[in-house]
Amino acid sequence: MVFKKVLRAFGVGGPTVDTVLSDSRVHPGGVLRGEVRMTGGDADSDIDYVALSLVTRVERGDDGVAPVEFDRAVVAGRFALPAGQPRSIPFELPVPWETPVTEVFGNHLHGMALGLRTELAVAKAVDKGDLDPLHVVPLPSQAAVLGAFGELGFRFKSADLEAGRIHGVHQQLPFFQEIEFYPPPHLARGISQVELTFVTDPEGFAVVLEADRKSGFFREGGDVFGRFHSSHHDAERTDWRQVVEQWLGQAAGRHPQQHFGGHGDHGYGGGHHGPGVGGVVAGAAAGIVGGMVLGEVFDGIGDFFGGDDD
Repeated sequence: MVFKKVLRAFGVGGPTVDTVLSDSRVHPGGVLRGEVRMTGGDADSDIDYVALSLVTRVERGDDGVAPVEFDRAVVAGRFALPAGQPRSIPFELPVPWETPVTEVFGNHLHGMALGLRTELAVAKAVDKGDLDPLHVVPLPSQAAVLGAFGELGFRFKSADLEAGRIHGVHQQLPFFQEIEFYPPPHLARGISQVELTFVTDPEGFAVVLEADRKSGFFREGGDVFGRFHSSHHDAERTDWRQVVEQWLGQAAGRHPQQHFGGHGDHGYGGGHHGPGVGGVVAGAAAGIVGGMVLGEVFDGIGDFFGGDDD
């Protein structure tokens, strides 16, 4: 896949660059491979460096949205680029394990946007170029959880990224993803929506669930949280469908802001409308650790944004 960039900072006749990816689809913890292909402009240029970065948009505490660069690598240092001459720089860019997913079972998650930016510096002038879209697909372990939501009849609502950190979970990035679903009628029990968050590392992940409860005559409104930990291996063999059903049953009867975990099965769905799709990951409820989440689940939201003008 080739993305042509016109380098605005260098004016007409300056160098041009194409970012060529072997595959624009990648999973968290995967590697993006490709080449940065440049062509010299009308005059010789001294290139200071070439860098690649992963960029997305994150919701701030003031209800604004800001671009955030969450990973960056310099793929070439100083070199001369003669006028009109081509140069190719191969690269391998590891993708952080906590990178949010943007596509599930072939369906784009509405609200998600993530891109690869190529940055070229010439004679102290820096052009960040345009953002090339990336498609981040779930790991098999994440797909197992997502599949259960579809099998249970949840409907996808939206997805976004929230600035902040999750209490009690080792988190590298200064934001987390929330994938929001409408529960099916037979599981709703006064719950208006359920939000799913993954915090992933090489060994496994934490699954954080949040149920938004509607107030009723015998029930106080508010949020109820659950947190589950699993290795990637065990997650693929766990009955997440049972986990989610059990947790929702408990959430419907809990006091707002109460935190708890449990044991169970697998799953998901995707899509923009109607029940989600997804395969079944068979297996027993093995390897899932559910625990009480003490204190506030979501720590205070801070300002993690730099001065990006995109």
